[in-house]
Amino acid sequence: MATATNVDATATGTIEWLAAPTTNIVVPVYQRQYRWDIGACEKLLSDVRTVAGEGTDHRHFIGSILSAEDAAGGDLVLIDGQQRVTTIMLLIAALHHTIRETDPVMASDLERVLVRADDASRTKLRPHHAWADLYESVVLDRRDDGDRESRFDDNYAFFRSQVHADEAAGIWQGLQRLEHVSITLGSSANAQQIFESLNSTGQPLRDHELIHNYILMGLSHAEQLDVEERFWLPIERHTGETIGAFWRHYLMMTMGREIDAAGEHGVYAAFRGSFPRLDVEHLRADAGLWREYAEIYGILLDPSGEPDDGIRLQLEHVNTFGRTSYPLVMSAYGDHRRGLISREELIEVLEWVQALFLRRAIVGLPTDRLIARLCRARAQGRESLMRAIARITPSDERVSAVLKYGELPHPAYVLGRIEGVQDVTDFDVEAIVPPVPATTWSGDGIRPWTEYSEDEQNSHRALSPTLGNLTLLEESLTMRVFGASFPDKRDQAYARSAVPATRELADVAAWGTAAISARTVRLSAELVRIWARPDVGEIDDDGLTPVLDAVRRRGWPAGWDREFDYCEYRGEHWEVKDVKALFNRVFRRAWTDDRPAALAYSARHGGPLYESMAWKGHWDTLAEGCHLYMGWDSNYMMTALQGVLEESGIAAEVFVKYSYIGNVM
Repeated sequence: MATATNVDATATGTIEWLAAPTTNIVVPVYQRQYRWDIGACEKLLSDVRTVAGEGTDHRHFIGSILSAEDAAGGDLVLIDGQQRVTTIMLLIAALHHTIRETDPVMASDLERVLVRADDASRTKLRPHHAWADLYESVVLDRRDDGDRESRFDDNYAFFRSQVHADEAAGIWQGLQRLEHVSITLGSSANAQQIFESLNSTGQPLRDHELIHNYILMGLSHAEQLDVEERFWLPIERHTGETIGAFWRHYLMMTMGREIDAAGEHGVYAAFRGSFPRLDVEHLRADAGLWREYAEIYGILLDPSGEPDDGIRLQLEHVNTFGRTSYPLVMSAYGDHRRGLISREELIEVLEWVQALFLRRAIVGLPTDRLIARLCRARAQGRESLMRAIARITPSDERVSAVLKYGELPHPAYVLGRIEGVQDVTDFDVEAIVPPVPATTWSGDGIRPWTEYSEDEQNSHRALSPTLGNLTLLEESLTMRVFGASFPDKRDQAYARSAVPATRELADVAAWGTAAISARTVRLSAELVRIWARPDVGEIDDDGLTPVLDAVRRRGWPAGWDREFDYCEYRGEHWEVKDVKALFNRVFRRAWTDDRPAALAYSARHGGPLYESMAWKGHWDTLAEGCHLYMGWDSNYMMTALQGVLEESGIAAEVFVKYSYIGNVM
């Protein structure tokens, strides 16, 4: 058997390895900066707590850590594992500073992991020289209050807020149960080449692959085969390449919260939060529901599988607007399938969805981050959903005004429903005045286009894509009169069409801006009738976003201090422009209006309210013995203010209005 001569790999306890007197680590200059955020720290701390609560024989494997010996200095050069090692060190530093005055024995053990055996003024881990001093100042507690804006500061502060003296022993026990494979390269190995190979080959696991692994991990082989065959494979068959979108939409439906799918494995994190424990008994019950909704998802993707003609047609109409509405549609369809709502109520929901999306498209409003709030509303009943949809659906007046001069979105779909054509496959959307008329085109058969004034030409071109100038025409007739003037198209094509609304044009003597305007008024009345806004006697809102659907941004991106125009807090108008100010004001208000809720949330999440300013950083004092830590990142602050509002039961009454900058961030 061949023997590796240039690599040494050993399974070892992570803390034991870090605490060894000979383990002094430097990060090479080609490594990226330290990037783990609070979400990753939260996951690490959760894993440590979990393994601490298990039996003494349990361990938690954190992967491999690759290093090479530095011939010049005798230290280990860290090739792969910087993010994990640095974060573990910050956790240990937070633990050390929490108990150093009360438990000198544990403090000594922790110190052996943090500082070099040959120089207690230096840390065992030495990051890239550009930020090494910053890291050491955090770990050795030398930071000043005025400057705490690094990832080291943020993550250390998070661990300080979460680790309390009464659970320090448990956290330390969990840390000592971490293990990894330590891979050390010999002197002949090319460290840079290996680093590039590790970080450039292979594909990272996608969210649905992580969910799959999470579901099956911990089951026996026989149980894995059973779950795979009965549940997972049917889910894959029903959803195909859209399985990742299915899980995101399913979780939005059940949680009633927006889930970010871009990076950070947000869908997988939401799944783990919804299903923290998956023993076989509960797994099979949950998996049966997943399989059922996967089948529903497959029908939404391809409505031909729906046996009811009326429902099938409505599902096809909904697909005009993409898959954004699927969480809400899945919810209603699932209830109808179980007999919880009638066929009429399902179709009513599908009509509301179409009216919402079409009207917003007409007036130019975005449709992102709308559906989670509607799922929450639907969970409270039909009336609640109707009010929620009405609030974000533009009014008849607003829609009619835009239709006079605006380009009609989804014209084949709109004209098909208005003109009574269910299948528009063999029809073209006919612009009666062409977008670019030929020089010989005429609206009356007398005056050619070249004799129209510049203002007349501009007016006709501007109205060409509007509702009044469009109709459906059979493809065979379109080809016959392509480029012809209105009288020729009227006599040779429109008069012969099977579409009544198109055939009516045969009675029009001439076509121009006045005829277009009159037809727009008439068809607009039909449009607002077919795509009716729920009648609840309320005006549509000002583009407000419920605070539960506000974007949780990582870090502090450019423009963060002007993200909002304002906040509506239970009918009050707050002039707050950024999440930091909103976080502070919400917690101050919670402390005044519902102190038990504020304290309960903070106790359950380990912050952000504390009895004392236990570490250096940016604090705000709410009252004697109650201090609000203000050093979090944007994502944590938004999550916390949403949480305390939910704890008080008033989250549905708080909205933010994004500024122009906030909408493009």
